[in-house]
Amino acid sequence: MSDNVIEKNDNDGIVTLTFNRPKALNALNSDVLKALAAHLSELEGQTNLRAVLLTGAGEKAFVAGADITEMRDKTPEQARAFAAQALSTIKRLERLPVPVVALVNGFCLGGGCELALACDWAVASDNAIFGQPEVLLGVIPGFGGTQRLPRRVGPAMAIDLVTTGRKIDAQEALRIGLVNRVMSQAELSSYAEELTKQLGGNGRQAVRAAKQAVHDGLDQDLDSALALETSLFAFCFAGEEQKEGMSAFVEKRKANF
Repeated sequence: MSDNVIEKNDNDGIVTLTFNRPKALNALNSDVLKALAAHLSELEGQTNLRAVLLTGAGEKAFVAGADITEMRDKTPEQARAFAAQALSTIKRLERLPVPVVALVNGFCLGGGCELALACDWAVASDNAIFGQPEVLLGVIPGFGGTQRLPRRVGPAMAIDLVTTGRKIDAQEALRIGLVNRVMSQAELSSYAEELTKQLGGNGRQAVRAAKQAVHDGLDQDLDSALALETSLFAFCFAGEEQKEGMSAFVEKRKANF
């Protein structure tokens, strides 16, 4: 496995993981998934972690999809194992306790789109192209696309995309709710700094509790989810962040988290 198929950069707890196979348009293969799993093992134990950003090397692709050359000759059993490897790794990414954001530059297709869907939100450059074109290859999405896409954009739009295999540009992705913002590539490259400033004034435990409330609450009925929110709200009062944050507000100064 190449040691640099994914590059890691840590800026005060804002970690950027860059998929680094530009000649292959950063396509996902077994080595990339193993490298991502290794990085996740480190991040899961990182106490000062504030957010994780995913992006792709070069200007042509975030992740153009799974590596077709590797998949082409797989048996059904091998295909199942490959999908299971990807699903397990992507779920670990999704379950990180901090915000996980996809910075999408260029092609974001197939497995790349499924990777972006596992992130809490996505920001796209104006040259980004999204799609689930697996049916054009005689298969269906296998890394969670048929399940996370309808949860993000609704079932009708999801069925449209996964059955036609059509590609959409950044503006349509914004319109249907697949991404949160569209910006130039120059702005996209500086988004890590922007997010550092936005999160820098927030309590780290509060951010983690907010993400947990949303993620875990979605799997529950409303009354149970509201009870979860109340518990997490009360839990915030057990730590020093709440005391510092509210004292700073009353004293008209910046909180020191």
